[in-house]
Amino acid sequence: MTEESDLYFRQVAVGEMANLAYLVGSRSQGEALIVDPAWSVDALLDQAEADDMRVTGALVTHYHQDHIGGSLFGSEIEGISRFLDRNSAPIHVHKQEAEGVAKVAEIPRSELTEHDGGDTLEIGGVCIRLLHTPGHTPGSQCFLVEESGQPSHLVSGDTLFLGSCGRVDLPGSDPEKMYESLSGTLKRLPDETLLFPGHLYSAEAQSTMGEQKATNPFLRVSSLDLFLQFMGA
Repeated sequence: MTEESDLYFRQVAVGEMANLAYLVGSRSQGEALIVDPAWSVDALLDQAEADDMRVTGALVTHYHQDHIGGSLFGSEIEGISRFLDRNSAPIHVHKQEAEGVAKVAEIPRSELTEHDGGDTLEIGGVCIRLLHTPGHTPGSQCFLVEESGQPSHLVSGDTLFLGSCGRVDLPGSDPEKMYESLSGTLKRLPDETLLFPGHLYSAEAQSTMGEQKATNPFLRVSSLDLFLQFMGA
């Protein structure tokens, strides 16, 4: 008999850049976190409320404006500052990303809860493991959502997409770190791990790590030198 899942998990398309935000939490506790509150913060909070879930914080994958809000191409994207207007709750970031998040979102760094890679957050029977996956930015992180007896969910931000990976030609990017994050961290996850990216850059909105290991060229590459050639670095 399959155990009944306590996991509350919603994938929500937001904004004008094919972003995917997430609501992750525990049904038994009635609590959830928002992953990358941007573009439609009110709609995300309202969705959680409609599901009888109380939002107790936010998780940030990285500091780019389309994931946390801020000024981009002359327009303002709603983000963390709006989240804090409505909900005085912790904003969980990797410590190497805190300065960038504070600057881009235009909030005091003291508003952020800084973490090391490997830290965990627990809500009911759900454990969220913070995986430091630098490469796209220095403090990029993915979230491994674990529950006993259930397949894990990986929310991968802009580190790993379905069939591709995040850019490494932006300020703060590092192609060697990206290779280490993909091959040394994410590729080690079990094949049955469900993958949920930070953008809908593919026909499907989710995959498995097993499928991506078999088909994603950025995971299949066998050495750093080949990866750097592949990335044009």
